[in-house]
Amino acid sequence: MNLEPIAHFKSPFASKFGIPRQSGLVPGLRGEIRFTDKYRRPEAVRGLEGFDYIWLIWEFSANRRDPDAAWQPTVRPPRLGGNARLGVFATRSPFRPNPLGLSCVRIERIDFDCAEAPVIHVLGADLMDGTPIYDIKPYIPYSDAHPEAAGGFTDSEDWKPLKVRIPDTVRADLELRLGPEGLETLVGVLAQDPRPRYQDDPERVYGMPFCGLDIRFKAEVGSLTVTGFDLL
Repeated sequence: MNLEPIAHFKSPFASKFGIPRQSGLVPGLRGEIRFTDKYRRPEAVRGLEGFDYIWLIWEFSANRRDPDAAWQPTVRPPRLGGNARLGVFATRSPFRPNPLGLSCVRIERIDFDCAEAPVIHVLGADLMDGTPIYDIKPYIPYSDAHPEAAGGFTDSEDWKPLKVRIPDTVRADLELRLGPEGLETLVGVLAQDPRPRYQDDPERVYGMPFCGLDIRFKAEVGSLTVTGFDLL
């Protein structure tokens, strides 16, 4: 099988740090699917406007491993605190024998009039900027939705989003840069706790690239505080 990207993703995230660990966790997070020259054909997406969601098959391009290195059959899921090991095929870890990701995202609109048309604008994606996309398939509710299904270890591990605190002066500056909707999206991303699960130092200042800004924050049990930001 020869795979080639049909598109690349445009995202607020210039690195994988801070990206939500699953699609749909931050519903307002905007992104764009921009087709490569070969596949930039309006007729290729004809009928897609009738669907609300699509599946994306893409590459964990920031996690490429040495092809000669041995693959790891177990991984440490963040949901389990990074302490317990499970089989890689029982998780959605990005460290896989074949670095393929699967995400369900909401279609916001399809632009047929811009210079790079068609461009698919989506919400809730968990992809880094520049991520190669290998296929797009419509989400079909009658066959794809199974609300009664067991969720394995995710059913038993309770997790709550962090309370995000932003000082008024920092909030005003961020809203000026990002706009009200962009600030709300940033808060949603930070509430998911971007830190690696094995790091728990309340004095450590983290930096997260987002929309051309380096967002600085500290986190402790149950809460996260934005301390400032720099331009990238």
